Amino acid sequence: MLTHEEFKTKMLSNPDVRAEYDNLQEEFSIVDELLKARMTAGLTQTEVAKRMGTKTPAIARLESGGGNKKHSPSITTLRKYAKAVGCHLEIKFVPNQQEFL
Repeated sequence: MLTHEEFKTKMLSNPDVRAEYDNLQEEFSIVDELLKARMTAGLTQTEVAKRMGTKTPAIARLESGGGNKKHSPSITTLRKYAKAVGCHLEIKFVPNQQEFL
């Protein structure tokens, strides 16, 4: 039986799987930033929800990447979340590592 890392390595050797995995990196990055900001603020999902004027399940969906009805959060929602956890929203475009021809 393969370990998780062995399985991941094996699956990522498939170019189609690798492409899909790479496409999810931005989403994982956003979720990671949300969680880090909330943890740094020392808040629970319920506390963030109250500060945003919403319910805890909405925060849980936001932090999990959208749930069953997956959709990208609006900039307004991200601003509200940022304010609730004592941050401000900053969006950047970061150049790819590959060279342009």
